[in-house]
Amino acid sequence: MISFDHRIKVYYRDVDQMGIVYNTRYLEYFEESRTELLKSIGLSVTKIEEAGIRLPVVTSYCKYYNGANFEQELIVNSTIKTIPKAKLIVDYKINCADNLSLLVDGYTEHAFVNSKNKPLKAPKLILEKLNL
Repeated sequence: MISFDHRIKVYYRDVDQMGIVYNTRYLEYFEESRTELLKSIGLSVTKIEEAGIRLPVVTSYCKYYNGANFEQELIVNSTIKTIPKAKLIVDYKINCADNLSLLVDGYTEHAFVNSKNKPLKAPKLILEKLNL
């Protein structure tokens, strides 16, 4: 299992009129955390794309337990639990940094495709770094 904690702060741009993080922003937080997770194991998105590999999101799921507020600090945990075959699955949990209460959890599934959007099996470049 590979896991990474990404700290973020909620800015005014993130909140709706009620002062609560707008629901789609959590998917952006997932993306930030996923990018940092991959970078932490030596797989920058740029490096992956330079190898002719793309990782489009094919499924995203987000369950909301409680809303985050303006200026709140959050921890976005992203985890890869299984060795991918045709899809990479990343799980997420977003917690308040101060009391670690769970706000949101979810996952994203990513296909492996080449630069012409043709499906691929999990590329060796990625499997070597995951080494689960």
